[in-house]
Amino acid sequence: MSNTVVEARPAVRALSNSLIREVANAAMGKSNVLPFWFGEADTPTPDFVRKAAAESLLSGETFYSQNLGRPYLRETIAAYQSELLGCAIPVEQVLAVGSGMSGLQIAMQLVLSPGDRVVAVTPLWPNISEAPLILGANVERVPLSINDGRWSLDLDKLIDALTPDTRMVIINSPNNPTGWAIDDESVQAILKHCRKHGIWILADEVYQRLVYDPAVRYAPSFLRHYQTGDRIISVNSFSKSWSMTGWRIGWMVIPETLSQDATKLVEYNFSCIFEPTQRAAAVAIKEGESEVLRLRANLTKTRALLVDGLRSMGGVSVPEAGGAMYAFLRIDGYGKSLELAQRLVREVGLGLAPGAAFGPEGEGWLRWCHAVSEDKISEGLNRLSDFLRR
Repeated sequence: MSNTVVEARPAVRALSNSLIREVANAAMGKSNVLPFWFGEADTPTPDFVRKAAAESLLSGETFYSQNLGRPYLRETIAAYQSELLGCAIPVEQVLAVGSGMSGLQIAMQLVLSPGDRVVAVTPLWPNISEAPLILGANVERVPLSINDGRWSLDLDKLIDALTPDTRMVIINSPNNPTGWAIDDESVQAILKHCRKHGIWILADEVYQRLVYDPAVRYAPSFLRHYQTGDRIISVNSFSKSWSMTGWRIGWMVIPETLSQDATKLVEYNFSCIFEPTQRAAAVAIKEGESEVLRLRANLTKTRALLVDGLRSMGGVSVPEAGGAMYAFLRIDGYGKSLELAQRLVREVGLGLAPGAAFGPEGEGWLRWCHAVSEDKISEGLNRLSDFLRR
């Protein structure tokens, strides 16, 4: 027998394991643990969406479909994005994908080569920041800062990092884990700079609709300013705004010139999306606006409850944010976020995500998903207060 070690290639072996999963997997399913570690609502997908999938399944729609998604779904997405953003999003630029993460990976496969330089605004969901490494690209991180008690982007610092040798910039807004949301002036400044140097913009807009300001319908989007020839790829998902995390379906908006090559990558990654899932997604967009608004209203209430409760404890910092579904918090005197998250689960049954999961900028922080009932938020606060009193 050969003594050769059987293992994956170095780039894959070097990937980080999810620290969120490390905490959650050890405690998932335990009745005495309140879970706030994942980014999902605690309510199931709305009935009318589930019914559409069930009817499709019972009618026998179980066959292969087009790589880029059924025309009815792509047309629905294009119409929705066009109306929302107030600009034309042609159906030829829209493709349905098997989850937002699949869309992010396909976007990188379309653009990145080994050795390419990628700049990411951080802290950031680890699946995004690690994905370029699979392709042999290098990632430089530009951290968000806190100004006047609010998460903020140092625009000059980001622009300085976007040198002519940069292949791609990754911007997730509203941001997971901080909740930071980009402003339209920054969108235009970044786009102008990237046009000048031919830099691709990968915009993760999964939380696009989940903003706290009731006066706006969506967070500022690069697509709003798209012109033919721009190197913009937008990735979105049904997971958050429509409470469809387990369905694994999302969409991309790409330059039309990439469509043929995107078709190949979809074929090689997941081939096509199960049609009952596509039926559900189309119905979610067409009939689900009230559900999106209901979720937004709930997030506004639960964030206020959570943040007020955390700040009242003393020694807990929670910067202001513009959207998403998280509070990113720091507790004085605790520097190791994984160790703290594990202690909270073990000692008081409180399940939070360790900030270190989102990169070195997140060390010492914890992420708390507040897309849950007010009762759960209140009980979670009681448990954290009990922990701090100990």
